[in-house]
Amino acid sequence: MISSNTHTVTYGEEEGEFYYHRIHRTKPFERNNHYHGTYEIYYLVTGERHYFIKEKLYTIQAGDLILINKFDVHKTSGQGDPEHERIVINFSDSFLGGHPLLASGLLSMFNQDRPLLRLTVPEQAIIMQILNKMADEIRERSASYEYMLQVLLTELLIKTSRLTHSASLPAHTSMNPLHQKITDVVKYIHVHYADKITLQLLAETFYISPFYLSRIFKEITGFTIINYLNLTRIREAQRLLTDTDLKIVDIAESIGFESLTHFDRTFKKIMKLTASKYRKMNSTT
Repeated sequence: MISSNTHTVTYGEEEGEFYYHRIHRTKPFERNNHYHGTYEIYYLVTGERHYFIKEKLYTIQAGDLILINKFDVHKTSGQGDPEHERIVINFSDSFLGGHPLLASGLLSMFNQDRPLLRLTVPEQAIIMQILNKMADEIRERSASYEYMLQVLLTELLIKTSRLTHSASLPAHTSMNPLHQKITDVVKYIHVHYADKITLQLLAETFYISPFYLSRIFKEITGFTIINYLNLTRIREAQRLLTDTDLKIVDIAESIGFESLTHFDRTFKKIMKLTASKYRKMNSTT
């Protein structure tokens, strides 16, 4: 799909090979239950937003560049005036397939604990120039424009990789004690996902009522607690399926599932394929 107007440029599908979306919003907007199997580059052109990324909360401002790894949970929400403009790019592992630069670890920056880059004005101009060239290629659709998008994405990745070594890194900010509480809950889940975790257990651990915890967790992260727990477990299952030769039943038990049936059903719901098929497609052992 390709469409454009004064404030909006859209190309491709979010879970596809390549996706570009620029939009200017004037009304409140939030994205819930959000993660995907593609890399994401998010650039805030104007305005301010809150951004929940994995287990941390950030306040982002115009000129900030965000790097989201595959299957990392993330959610933006408003801060004050809802008006903002942003550009999002998603791309798959295969979009730049075979490019020699990938072998040098160009994508490793998505796996670092540094998702937010606060750019200087000259750095912002460099990034916007590339992003605007992409929009021009999408609007004009000249011969071989798809290949030019690959070239421009490669240029964007190289520039961004360099910026990860030079751009300033704002400390993650908890907006208030409530946000800090949910950050602590998320960190607890990341550490104890293999244990039996219940809403009641979390409520008692963090001295908050189960009902209130359930409500504010969904409000801030976009996930129910059980959905977030299952996603955390399945992400670990992906690693074990890829990097080890453990039996699937043993993997299911090691990450906290009480039955193979429950694991199979959850894995397929999240990944859209079975664990055994995932292993065949991705195993390195």
